[in-house]
Amino acid sequence: MRKGICSSLILAALAFLASACATVPTGQVPKSEFAALETAIAGHITTLASDEYLGRRPGTEGEALTLDYLQRELEAAGFVSGTNDPGNPWRAPVPLISTLPEDGSARLRFGRREVVLDTEDTLVLTNWQRSLVNGSDMLFVGRLGDEVSEAEVRGKVIVLLADPGQSASRRDDFFTKGAGAVITVVNDEEDVEALRIARSTERFQLDGFDVDELSVFTTAAAMSKALGQERWSELETKASEDGFTPVALQPKAVIEAASRRREVPSSNLIGMLPGTDPESGAVLLLAHWDHFGNCGVEGDEDRLCNGAADNASGLAVMLELGKRLAAQGPYDRDIYVLATTAEEWGLLGAQAFAENPPVPLEDIVAAFNFDTVAIAPRGTAVGFVGEGRTALDTIVREVVNESGRGFGSPILAEQFLQRQDGWALLQRDVPSVVISSAFGNEETLNAYLAARYHQAGDEAEMVELGGAIEDLLLHEELVKRIADTARYPAVGE
Repeated sequence: MRKGICSSLILAALAFLASACATVPTGQVPKSEFAALETAIAGHITTLASDEYLGRRPGTEGEALTLDYLQRELEAAGFVSGTNDPGNPWRAPVPLISTLPEDGSARLRFGRREVVLDTEDTLVLTNWQRSLVNGSDMLFVGRLGDEVSEAEVRGKVIVLLADPGQSASRRDDFFTKGAGAVITVVNDEEDVEALRIARSTERFQLDGFDVDELSVFTTAAAMSKALGQERWSELETKASEDGFTPVALQPKAVIEAASRRREVPSSNLIGMLPGTDPESGAVLLLAHWDHFGNCGVEGDEDRLCNGAADNASGLAVMLELGKRLAAQGPYDRDIYVLATTAEEWGLLGAQAFAENPPVPLEDIVAAFNFDTVAIAPRGTAVGFVGEGRTALDTIVREVVNESGRGFGSPILAEQFLQRQDGWALLQRDVPSVVISSAFGNEETLNAYLAARYHQAGDEAEMVELGGAIEDLLLHEELVKRIADTARYPAVGE
């Protein structure tokens, strides 16, 4: 009788435990484990965003300190070099060219009459030592982008209306198609001044990038004055109509600019956790390590931009995720960790990786980017950047739903698609997404962007780790499933 009672009690207890476990949402851990993660992540951020690291600007001592730190942490967790280059273990060289604006001007020529775009309302830049277009045809494209053909673009000066979050990629597309210059029309003088401040320090480009990007940023008021108010209003109205096509403009453009250039050596850091079946592909985790160095306002007591949220926090989460995965492995697939350089200057490190990857891009079954993750509290919805563009949608939705977390606005998330490193991979058909609380709540994100983004106030003591830790745990489950070939076969299998 006692034996039967004990057996019944044991079975009942096991059933209760099984039921309880079944109701625990994916990605939840005990309070003590959550607290330990918070301590570890905060420690990484405090180090990487300290003054000693000089704002992690490429080509500085801050870069060397950052890469040394990341390598030590990953090696201690069991990662090995992932460069696939014995001559450059861990660090894949990314040679950069620095450019610093010197002078520039833009004029519109109407026959023998010339109209100078007001220098207060206009910024002219080049990535070459000296650039000039002299009497080139002008084409107004409004908010169009890749719909405009190369034949229409080549050799012309393109005039486009600014479109937040999209303008940079549209300019890149026009330059690739052979535009002689691109004039971006922004709202007002404040927009031009913000660009002037942002571009007043040196910028980077990949060494060997030979496209002349002669760029003009000017206001709608300046264009209205140059072309005539009635004509400019007509163009703006047409640009908003369905079926709009590019419009040839009457004047010719005369644009010139100069800059100083120098070589800047830099590197991506690449680590790898070997899988048991490397032929089955790889999972990639990435976060940019760079920030601006000194970027505060001239005369401020503290001008050092430490980049705690952007992006010491992304590095910290990636490190701790890597450690947890290593402790539970091995997995079928290799897991790569990539810390990129010069993201802040146009995703340059990610582009360099995509152009010279240590593993064939077609072998990467999933890539997860971590950027500015420590701004949202626990319980924040998940922003899904890249939704609808890869085969990852189903498994991402599955894991997020199991976690009990909802999704934020897809419109908000979409705004950041081209502003993060994953875009450089997505353009080459690598399934790359961002799954983050940082892009799940517009109010929280806007508060950070207004107060600390790319400013000296982005300090370690200001980060919010609740959402970041939930994101880490979410990715832990995602990566474990995707690294398991039985649970996530490669597309086409």
